[in-house]
Amino acid sequence: QVQLVESGGGLVQAGGSLRLSCAASGHTFSTYAMGWFRQAPGKLRRFVAAISRSGVGTYYGDSVKGRFTISRDNAKNTVYLQMSSLKPEDTAVYYCAASQGEVLTTTSFGYDYWGQGTQVTVSS
Repeated sequence: QVQLVESGGGLVQAGGSLRLSCAASGHTFSTYAMGWFRQAPGKLRRFVAAISRSGVGTYYGDSVKGRFTISRDNAKNTVYLQMSSLKPEDTAVYYCAASQGEVLTTTSFGYDYWGQGTQVTVSS
């Protein structure tokens, strides 16, 4: 079992940056691929980014490609999401998730554990 706790959300102006962190409990963090998703009010949860167990492989949703960077530090049991050039449409609750699957996945069904989320609000 993995417990995930996100932090780093907040209010930022358009064009600004934020870095989200997701701390995982347990000794098996490096055996999970990790992902970030987001959910805006009244909308479905959508894929943002994913990173492989080693951190070598990454994958991004089209709407954030070139602006967001996912990374991980297995020694610290933490995954990060660096967000730059933020837009009002990036406003959402951001969730991190852990996957036991072998292949990076963009669907929420592929993830086994979820954090509680952190709010990101981008003002225009």
